Amino acid sequence: MNSDKTDTQEIPSISTEETNSLGDIKINHSVVASIVRLAALENRGVFAVAGSFVEGIADIFSKKEEKGVRVTESDLGNYLIEIRLILKYGVELAKCAYDVQIAVKDRVENMTGKMVERVDVVIDGVKPKEAQPEGVSLQEE
Repeated sequence: MNSDKTDTQEIPSISTEETNSLGDIKINHSVVASIVRLAALENRGVFAVAGSFVEGIADIFSKKEEKGVRVTESDLGNYLIEIRLILKYGVELAKCAYDVQIAVKDRVENMTGKMVERVDVVIDGVKPKEAQPEGVSLQEE
């Protein structure tokens, strides 16, 4: 993904579109972003899904679950995913990021039936394991 776009959240309204004999099936990119976020948070080394300042302002106009996740599609129609994370202090950063990549790819492909071409992980920071994730009555340090 282009690092120049890290402050803009790209979540178009429609992602996957299939038609069967009963009608259309459409999966919004915001749904895929929620899957990505939840899959990442299942990893024991992940403290929180982060977001940029611009995304923080954009939260006023969008769903909070999408914060810190960007979902786009390649020319082939495969998902291109970027997720920004805050990891727990003391974890092996590269291994944790790799584990998140695998979990996100597997979960998105299994739930949507659509291929994931890339999962880019941006580590925005580390926090002590004892701290509470943002959005859960976070205490100022």
